[in-house]
Amino acid sequence: MARIPGGPGGRGPMRGPVRKPKDAKKTLLRILGYMGSYKLLLLLVVVFIIISAGADVAGTYFLKPVINEYIVPFIGKQDVDLSGFIRILCIMGGIYLAGALSAYTYNRIMLTISTKTLKKVRTDLFSAMQKLPIKFFDTHTHGELMSRFTNDTDTLRDLMGNSISHFISSGLTVVGVFVMMVILSPVLTVLVLFMLAVMLFVVKTVGKRSGYYFKEQQKELGRVNGYIEEMIEGQKVVKVFSRENQIKEEFDKLNEELCQAATNAHSFANILMPIMGNLSYLHYALTAVAGGVMAVFGWMNIGTIGAFLQYTRSFSRPITQISQQFNSILSALAGAERIFALIDEVPEVDNGTVTLVWANKNANGTLEESETRTELWAWKQPQADGSVVYTEVRGDVRFDDVTFGYEENKIVLKNISLYAEPGQKIAFVGSTGAGKTTITNLINRFYDVPEGKITYDGIPITAIKKPDLRRSLSMVLQDAHLFTGTVRDNIRYGKLDATDEEIEAAARLANAHSFIMHLPQGYDTMLTADGGNLSQGQRQLLSIARAAVADPPVLILDEATSSIDTRTEALIEKGMDKLMAGRTVFVIAHRLSTVRNSDAIMVLEHGEIIERGNHESLIAEKGKYYQLYTGAFEME
Repeated sequence: MARIPGGPGGRGPMRGPVRKPKDAKKTLLRILGYMGSYKLLLLLVVVFIIISAGADVAGTYFLKPVINEYIVPFIGKQDVDLSGFIRILCIMGGIYLAGALSAYTYNRIMLTISTKTLKKVRTDLFSAMQKLPIKFFDTHTHGELMSRFTNDTDTLRDLMGNSISHFISSGLTVVGVFVMMVILSPVLTVLVLFMLAVMLFVVKTVGKRSGYYFKEQQKELGRVNGYIEEMIEGQKVVKVFSRENQIKEEFDKLNEELCQAATNAHSFANILMPIMGNLSYLHYALTAVAGGVMAVFGWMNIGTIGAFLQYTRSFSRPITQISQQFNSILSALAGAERIFALIDEVPEVDNGTVTLVWANKNANGTLEESETRTELWAWKQPQADGSVVYTEVRGDVRFDDVTFGYEENKIVLKNISLYAEPGQKIAFVGSTGAGKTTITNLINRFYDVPEGKITYDGIPITAIKKPDLRRSLSMVLQDAHLFTGTVRDNIRYGKLDATDEEIEAAARLANAHSFIMHLPQGYDTMLTADGGNLSQGQRQLLSIARAAVADPPVLILDEATSSIDTRTEALIEKGMDKLMAGRTVFVIAHRLSTVRNSDAIMVLEHGEIIERGNHESLIAEKGKYYQLYTGAFEME
């Protein structure tokens, strides 16, 4: 009897509500760090902000000489000389024009800076996401991750493009106006300070509530977007089971929560402006009354009162703007924290040193590395003394007493020991949840094992760099995922430097060439929406062709033919045999007819291998496999 592989016999999130940024100062400094690449432009922005704020303050001061030296003396007179009056008006106009141009300029510059900075943030965010382990994506919803790229980046753009510059401009205006008011009338300035305290109290009280609900709005918006995305992807399932009413009820619930959060947020935000506006009118009236009384007693002239009253308006306006920006700044900082939290997520750990290289075999049987592609792959193992050892990639995969669980208190695999020798076909069968797919996830190092050891050609897979390990493997998954692009591009995804001839050969091998040639543009037909213009079986055939063009030493088929009808499956059986020839193959299948010719069949139950052997020996045992194969026991 042929040797049976398999080793020894026997049994072997939504985030909670974020009320405020955890560290607003740190987050703001990090945002400024991203903007630091544009120091010269930022310096220009500061200069133009100072000019804009200074022009507003200086222009208002000219009201005093205009009123005292021209308007009041000219009252009741005729044939007056207006040249000085016109000159000072031109000066005021020039100052205000300079201020307006400066405001336009710094806003345009900030738009450029924010757009380019946001590009860098998105790049870092996307790059960081590519380095995260599969576990991260298993524990976070797509909608939650998408909200980092949409909602959170939108608030960050508003912060960089508008809030920061307007906050600085308003602050400088407040300081400049306050200094001028002190110069004009220290007595009236005390009244201003009193009203300022009242305004700040209102801003603090209302703004605190508004800021909280704005963050709640962002959170609920992420949940709604995630739900919509999920329902769009599963629309066929929804319609098959006629669940339109149920999902509408769930959406209405989520939408109502978003509506409540948004209503509360905008209610507090919208009442702030009228309150501040009325307080500013009250402030203006009190100042006018106090100034009028002082003028009656000769303690203040009309020009000073006019300029001071204008400063009063100029003083309350930027405070109102600051209060409005305060809410958006808090919201943006909270969103930025979520972005930076994703960027700072611990990337997939890779301590491997062994790499995959092309090699040539010398006459004496030794291997040497090749810079050009060959038919032979080798593991390049650096040694402690600086030397390098090359090991031919054969596809010998072994599990030694492996125990694993996705969660610490929930074991999925228990004491798994098995081996697959080069060129052998190993099949895993068993009910859903038995641990079949988990084994293939461990081979790819999507997860690392806490107990036991997995070796590949005698090398612990933890010693092999993950990109090189995965480059030596190829997988065909049950759910075939295609990318937006041509049919040719999707097949070439398995080997980016594949020639058109290699792509066509791979398609023929997977029996996909025939239907491809019947597409409108053949191999150049554009696929969109995950290949929505193809049948499920055709998508699966393309994924098999993609694996074939990669030409790996180890092949993993996870229900690879589950979406292919029996006739098509029979047609590609010979092609699949060619694809598997000379390779170590791991097969997961519910159709037991597809695993009959496997060198070893592992029957899993509750994370343990309860039976192992080839088809004939397992049938003879009349155990679980026999029950599955004869239909005496249905797989769940």
